[in-house]
Amino acid sequence: MAARPGLSRLQIHFCGVRGSLPAAGRDYIRYGGHTSCLALVPDGASEPSLILDAGTGVLLASRLLAGAPFDGTILLSHLHWDHTMGLPFFAAGDRADARATVILPEQESGADAAAVLGGLMQPPYFPIGPTDLRGRWSCQTIAPGEHEVEGFAVLAREIPHKGGRTFGYRVSDGHSTLAYLPDHNPTALGPGEDGFGEYHAAALELARDVDVLVHDAQLLPDELAAEGDFGHAVADYPVALAERAGARSVALFHHRLDRTDDALDALAARLDRDVPAVSVAAEGVVLHL
Repeated sequence: MAARPGLSRLQIHFCGVRGSLPAAGRDYIRYGGHTSCLALVPDGASEPSLILDAGTGVLLASRLLAGAPFDGTILLSHLHWDHTMGLPFFAAGDRADARATVILPEQESGADAAAVLGGLMQPPYFPIGPTDLRGRWSCQTIAPGEHEVEGFAVLAREIPHKGGRTFGYRVSDGHSTLAYLPDHNPTALGPGEDGFGEYHAAALELARDVDVLVHDAQLLPDELAAEGDFGHAVADYPVALAERAGARSVALFHHRLDRTDDALDALAARLDRDVPAVSVAAEGVVLHL
């Protein structure tokens, strides 16, 4: 997506696009096997300052720093393993000269961020805790509403997803806007008009007129009956959501761990259209907004 003269070029790096667990093997080469992670590079910068989720894809985000320390924020949509398991392996952040702020959804229990992350990283499950990483690490929570994070305007809204509080985000640099709903279970609010779930107010607000909607597409329609209670969306849902919200493009995301390259090619062919433009997210792809 080319920039118009005089406008910024926000770069969105897809560092991990898989859901639930990483996938490995020759059937997963073209779309990639790392779990959820996007890295945002502001206009005029060469390195990411905002990372959305820290699945295993954060290893690729680290490579974008080309040996430099990370100086920015990691914004988590929720705390499931496939969105957090890369945190202790983020080499660009785990060094003495790095600064990393980890932000996660405000917990209904009121627990502070460091304590919550400590539940994921502590012996005997992991050798160190989140406060043992090198560099200047800090942890905090975020409430629903409007925020400023690393120079970006961020709107946080709670969206339905099984197993813990989950936020979707709308991120803007003042010129370009991204909606990020990596895990979304709209059928939890009812079947909706087409059976794929409700097009509810939070989802519509996040996706309204964005340049790109990055959205959970883990399921196919014939899988919904058996797996709809697991917490994810049918791939057709974000396309219809984008149409209703006026989003310019959709990147289908959070692919099921056993969804092969050929199966994702077939999905891309089935949902291909010009308005909104639909693509299947692939590891290593960079969008220039």
